[in-house]
Amino acid sequence: MIQGALNIKKLLGAMHRLDASDLHIKVGIPPTYRIGGELRPIDGDPVSEEEADHLLDPLLSEVQKKKFDETGDLDFAWHIDDGDGGGDRFRINLLRSGNHTHAAVRRVKAEIPSYADLRLPPVYSQIVNAQREGLVLIVGVTGCGKSSTLAAMVDEVNATRPVNIITIEDPVEYRFTPKMAIISQREIGIDVTDFHEALRHVVRQDPDVIFIGEMRDQETVLSAIQAAETGHLVFGTLHTSDTMGAFGRMLEFFPQDERAFVRNSLASTLKAICAQRLVPANPELGGSKVVPAVEVLLTSPTVRELIRDERDSDLPAVIGTSSSEGMISFTQHLAELVEKEWISAQVAQEYAPNRDMLNSILKGVEVKAQSLVGRIKG
Repeated sequence: MIQGALNIKKLLGAMHRLDASDLHIKVGIPPTYRIGGELRPIDGDPVSEEEADHLLDPLLSEVQKKKFDETGDLDFAWHIDDGDGGGDRFRINLLRSGNHTHAAVRRVKAEIPSYADLRLPPVYSQIVNAQREGLVLIVGVTGCGKSSTLAAMVDEVNATRPVNIITIEDPVEYRFTPKMAIISQREIGIDVTDFHEALRHVVRQDPDVIFIGEMRDQETVLSAIQAAETGHLVFGTLHTSDTMGAFGRMLEFFPQDERAFVRNSLASTLKAICAQRLVPANPELGGSKVVPAVEVLLTSPTVRELIRDERDSDLPAVIGTSSSEGMISFTQHLAELVEKEWISAQVAQEYAPNRDMLNSILKGVEVKAQSLVGRIKG
């Protein structure tokens, strides 16, 4: 893929040409791209200890170098300018391993994606249009596209409402251009020291919409809930695999005697939880090699009661029987993706939480299709 001496800017620049989502720099192996979900090393020698320790130096400020030396971890963003104000952005994590520097780089396309680009269902736009206050969460494991989804949602607010949007990100991935809204994007480590400090002051900055890049501790979760309670629309992300797990993830930050209070607050402020995971797309689909399978929980009187009563385990049943309200389960959405021919039935089977239900839905789709063909022929 790349020949000659290693150069980090050339390695990053090649990601667009190769359509690589990630780049890994580790001692003892050649630089390795993730392309179409698979790891592929470049044609070259393994990275030496000296190369690993200094390869990314051209991208770092003195402040960033000092922080990495002190902590052994560093998150930051970097941008390739294509000369027209565009170009790819990169989310970069440095980590110390075996007393040497390793790096994981995620490529973030410069343009903010639309729902159509991301192949998300219409309910995402409906959530944005319906809410003026409250808490909206996008959840999923690392690398499942949470940031892209949130960027699309926030940019819809930007395009349709005259509001003040403040984002708190670590690092900033997508750069928003003000449309109807005005926007301030604050990056941890550059514009403000940490999430706690940013959230301590955010409500004094006259925001209508607050975007919290990651809810990672008690103070962040509590600040998000309090901002939602005081009339702000708050978007945030959590690392959890499904909608039900989001509650456990937030509650684990609090001592047992405070969890009832937190549940009551969530029951009042929560508007939606959208979980997603990426699954392999059909080769014939074109474009991305993966598509998101989603699960969407919308609050209703029943959902609020279940949250207050600690009956999170009943939420999947509510989601599965509330499609008329816009909710959708992973299994239902996987069946829709098969019906659209975006993924294969085999992939759906592999990822479905409930295979029996998936088979039942797909059998119903097949019966409908056969009936339609019969009527056409008749």
